[in-house]
Amino acid sequence: MARIEHFNNPNAPKPNSIVVAVTVFAQDEQGRVLLIQRTDNGLWALPGGAQDFGEYIAETAVRETCEETGVEVEVTGIVGIYTNPHHVVEYSDGEVRQQFSICFRGRYVRGETATSDESSAVRWVAHSELDQLPIHPSMRLRIDHGFERLSSPYIG
Repeated sequence: MARIEHFNNPNAPKPNSIVVAVTVFAQDEQGRVLLIQRTDNGLWALPGGAQDFGEYIAETAVRETCEETGVEVEVTGIVGIYTNPHHVVEYSDGEVRQQFSICFRGRYVRGETATSDESSAVRWVAHSELDQLPIHPSMRLRIDHGFERLSSPYIG
């Protein structure tokens, strides 16, 4: 399913749903962050996705990371909560979702990177390489906050 991200766009369609979702800022031993290249829009992003019924939210973070990257992580904290009402995602099925995402901090446990239906590429990326990748501003904010190691979670 295709998606279009509207960010601070006054002509964006009005949202018709809010879904609890997660992203995961996981680092390896060299301090690189785990990123995927999304199949639905080609942009680089933190792994993540929507919570399923019957799941604790931290389980969602672990499951989505493994599904999209082949890597198992352990949740160790929260980077922030991202709820910008001026960021909506329009899907080809008619859903227009207002952003609501909890970004968790994760620690690499095991596994080798592997692509999925949702990721055309998966790699560990150094902070110095981020400017070379197409990353949505909302996602880049989460990544920057993850590298900054804020004293308390971002709420915005």
